[in-house]
Amino acid sequence: MLDSVLLFLGAQEIILIVLALLLLFGGRKIPELMRGMGRGIREFKEGQKETPKEELEENKQ
Repeated sequence: MLDSVLLFLGAQEIILIVLALLLLFGGRKIPELMRGMGRGIREFKEGQKETPKEELEENKQ
């Protein structure tokens, strides 16, 4: 999903987003925010792997 969103963003939009992040959070907070986001995504992916497929099929019915 994230890949499809990035396809619609041009260089100007990405620069604008980066500048807005810098203004809102400052240069020192951004690496901390990105680390937290990376940990969250990693935990989410690990949680998906741990869920048994049988349990998922039962929930569909």
